[in-house]
Amino acid sequence: MEVKKVLSDLKRRFPNEPEYHQAVEEVLTTIEEEYNKHPEFDRYNLIERLCIPDRIFSFRVTWVDDKGQVQTNTGYRIQHNNAIGPYKGGIRFHSSVNQSILKFLAFEQTFKNSLTTLPMGGGKGGADFTPRGKSDMEVMRFCQAFVTELWRHIGPETDVPAGDIGVGGREVGYMFGMYKKLAREHTGTFTGKGLEFGGSLIRPEATGYGNVYFLLEMLKTKNIDIKGKVVAISGSGNVAQYTAEKLISLGAKVITMSDSNGYIYDPDGIDAEKLAYIFELKNVQRGRIKEYAEKYGCKYVEGARPWNEKCDIAMPSATQNEIDGDDARALLKNGCFAVSEGANMPSTPEAIAEFLNAKILYAPGKAANAGGVSVSGLEMTQNSIKLGWSKEEVDEKLKNIMKDIHNQCIRYGKQEDGYVNYVKGANVAGFMKVAKAMMAQGIL
Repeated sequence: MEVKKVLSDLKRRFPNEPEYHQAVEEVLTTIEEEYNKHPEFDRYNLIERLCIPDRIFSFRVTWVDDKGQVQTNTGYRIQHNNAIGPYKGGIRFHSSVNQSILKFLAFEQTFKNSLTTLPMGGGKGGADFTPRGKSDMEVMRFCQAFVTELWRHIGPETDVPAGDIGVGGREVGYMFGMYKKLAREHTGTFTGKGLEFGGSLIRPEATGYGNVYFLLEMLKTKNIDIKGKVVAISGSGNVAQYTAEKLISLGAKVITMSDSNGYIYDPDGIDAEKLAYIFELKNVQRGRIKEYAEKYGCKYVEGARPWNEKCDIAMPSATQNEIDGDDARALLKNGCFAVSEGANMPSTPEAIAEFLNAKILYAPGKAANAGGVSVSGLEMTQNSIKLGWSKEEVDEKLKNIMKDIHNQCIRYGKQEDGYVNYVKGANVAGFMKVAKAMMAQGIL
């Protein structure tokens, strides 16, 4: 495989999709050595088949707002690869959503799902609709209109969507309700459902908790205790909230959280009481993180990210490309020795190079944030067997999955000097499972 040639061809065929090109380049450059050990992959043009989605659905979503005005948005579903199981991946509602972003997410999801050891392929979907500022009725009408177009292409053994940015329990509930009405079946077609109708315990917490569990495995390799460590978190949504919750329970000191308007810096640390306020602020009041700074009298920086604050550990949990080269250098200069990604592709290629060159502990999102989709997979299993597991059972399974992902990263990422390149480890481990499944199933 010649990575430059593959990338050049993809850019020619799919122009103006920078996020997709970035995700593909990051994976191909790390798997090239392993790929070239298997000449049979080239004979079957495996890499091109793996990079290009199986199919892409795009559609207009028409809905009526509370003023009686007709609104339109564009919806998408990317079904990337189902070699190892049904397509699985979240739905994102945000004004930034476009085909490039969803293709990158579906591509990443394919390898992330492979790492979980569960039988799930990769997919992603969404719309350029933002729930923020909309009433419950407007969100409901949009979700129902979205699923009216999508429902024929999803199902418990075909494609199982979940939540993502802008899509929480409320949105999943509305989409599942409409799917159930149209398909006339009550099956596990969505994950992240309410506990009353097939959801799993620990699902809301899973991405944040799983990221911390992966971080703990990395720290163990250096005999470092999490207790007392200073952690900078970006974001203040689901992933950031539960990352903070688990860290606080383990004795770490969380000093930052953020949203799209800016970040707060609390030198005293965000304790359980302050975090409860953030849960209320973001999940119920749907307010801005600035209100935390006003309430607790701490620093708020408008229009900035928290990576210039001194910390031991950084856990980006907001969105893609939120840590650039300058941010990475600032973190390293201030003594940061571990980065574990709760968001999808939050570090730019330049930032990743800085982390790897400094040989700090660096966990890419496809490994570190796989806890969310792992518990989605466990929710699918519970739906299939028509049984529910206890909180303790699900949490234990999640811990074991994150430990297994960590072991796979070490297997493929450990270098001669003992340093573990988790980027290479995660990419090669995820790729090899999907590649072998594709080879076994013939040219499709």
